[in-house]
Amino acid sequence: MTILEYSWAGSEEPYLDEIDIQHVGRMVLGRFGGNRTAGQYKNEDGCLLWTSFNQDWEFTVLLDAHTTAESAELVIQTVKILKSEIAALLMMPPGEAFEQVGGLLLNKFKSQDFKAKCKKVKGETAFLCVIRQSSFLWWLSIGDCILHLFHPELAAFNEYQQNHRSFYEWVGKVNTFDLPVPCYSSGAKELRKGRNHIFLTTDGLTECPNTNFADPKEIFNLFSMFGNEDGVRELLTLIKDKNVRDSTTIISWIIDTEHEGRKPGS
Repeated sequence: MTILEYSWAGSEEPYLDEIDIQHVGRMVLGRFGGNRTAGQYKNEDGCLLWTSFNQDWEFTVLLDAHTTAESAELVIQTVKILKSEIAALLMMPPGEAFEQVGGLLLNKFKSQDFKAKCKKVKGETAFLCVIRQSSFLWWLSIGDCILHLFHPELAAFNEYQQNHRSFYEWVGKVNTFDLPVPCYSSGAKELRKGRNHIFLTTDGLTECPNTNFADPKEIFNLFSMFGNEDGVRELLTLIKDKNVRDSTTIISWIIDTEHEGRKPGS
């Protein structure tokens, strides 16, 4: 199995005052580290993107760390170690694959070895893992990164965001997996027939002053006027022009499916 892969942490290249667009298979990765004139001096985001050429899936991790990027770096290194196991599990049918991958990630995060490493880093990170396999989407979310699914049938019901921003949850020095009950959320979603737009972002986008991107309908409407890459670039250009301080990392891709989503019986 050939897997196209890319990973990055803001400590490697912060993209201050700079918009960067990369392609990883069908996925578009957009980064803007924030404006120096607004006081930004570091980037603590991170990401990991895998896609298989011969299997029908994408695996993504998006991270938004605090204090330093060390916690994001640790999570990226940890997930990379699991690459062959995750790739093998994603050869299973989606239902089994999602359950098995979720269990693998959680067991690793709960391990004494990983928790000991977390105690040694400065700061902590939000964590969002999103997998698309076949006509289904699955996610594991710790903290406040955002996952939207844009489709006209969902937009008709004002449904866009799939996870919820959950505050006071992290992986790192302050670690949800040190709790007697680790706190996180997970979910799955059936894609609809036609154009499904999967969109992940850190909160620099949604918290940018003088914009309304906290309302996902604003993002949905913008992409109705642009293709995937141009839409990501336009979003980052708009927040740059608004002199945003916080860094923003976006992972965005389109899945066209012939699969008929479930509909209610008549």
